[in-house]
Amino acid sequence: MSIMTLVLFTFGLGLLVLGAEWLVRGAARLAATAGMSSLMIGLTVVSFGTSAPELAVSTQSAMSGQADIALGNVIGSNIFNVLLILGLSAVITPLIVQRQLVRLDLPVMISISFLVLLLGIDGQLGRIDGLLLVSGLVLYIGFQIWQSRRTKAAEAVVNTERAADAPEPIQSSRQIVWDLVLVGAGLGLLVLGSRWMVDGAVVMARYFGLSELVIGLTIIAIGTSLPEVAASIIAALRGERDIAVGNIVGSNIFNILGILGITSVVAPSGIGVAASTLAFDIPVMIAVAVACLPIFFTGWIIARWEGWLLLGYYGAYMTYVLLAATQHNALPMVGTTLGLVALPLTVLVLLFLSGRAYAGQRQTTA
Repeated sequence: MSIMTLVLFTFGLGLLVLGAEWLVRGAARLAATAGMSSLMIGLTVVSFGTSAPELAVSTQSAMSGQADIALGNVIGSNIFNVLLILGLSAVITPLIVQRQLVRLDLPVMISISFLVLLLGIDGQLGRIDGLLLVSGLVLYIGFQIWQSRRTKAAEAVVNTERAADAPEPIQSSRQIVWDLVLVGAGLGLLVLGSRWMVDGAVVMARYFGLSELVIGLTIIAIGTSLPEVAASIIAALRGERDIAVGNIVGSNIFNILGILGITSVVAPSGIGVAASTLAFDIPVMIAVAVACLPIFFTGWIIARWEGWLLLGYYGAYMTYVLLAATQHNALPMVGTTLGLVALPLTVLVLLFLSGRAYAGQRQTTA
């Protein structure tokens, strides 16, 4: 492992941070100009843009016959997005969750996570499976556009009288062009920075003798998800909380429907799904998606302690994956602790909080 590998890795990280800052700044201003909500921008432009590295890496891996990397990248990225990125963003500042996210986008994320398990039961994701997933992405985007126009039309009716009294702010065409340049340049830096980081990370991972699946679940997933890390954290620091949350949910939806769908279509022999992936990694992805429902629902806010909880589970997940990869003697003890103590206790706490939040809402509406 050479010094150039470390330099490539570090310089890529710098490009990611700069690209995320430009992307969030430009996207937030374009949202206000176009009359779109920050949540909509986070669910579409930012989330799809920051998922570009996953698409490039997964497609290249699938076409090169490295299906384990392609599949592991998507699964690992979705787990990483929720547990680490959302957790870290909530630790920085409590995140307000819009009701639309809980009623529509979150159920979509949970449903398609189950769909991956069903499609992979036969041990492969083929072209038909990929076309089904891509079709789902087209429908999702179409519905988001329709809903955005419907909401915008309703707001226009409500604000008609206000518009007569107050002058409408004028956004210069030069500012719009500049915001578009910021978004485009930000996305470009995110993709380039991620590629350099992944190249350096793969060299380091192989230096330590990790398998392709573990590389996909860990190094590749983390590396290609760094745009989401940078974008969500910068958004949280800048007060754009809707972008921070919408970016995570939108990225996970795009990862499954778009990235996994496209790679399944272009892969010469489809994407093989190992029995170990069906038994552990995909169920973990599903569990993480389902866990978002009570966390988002309790008070419509992701509190700091919930962020720390998510971070703790990501640490536990990574520990288990690395112990399993090396067949460490501590693996049975860690697995037993997680399965019999930590997970059941967390489920009970989340169910209690959800029940209390639901009872409080019923008293409020009564």
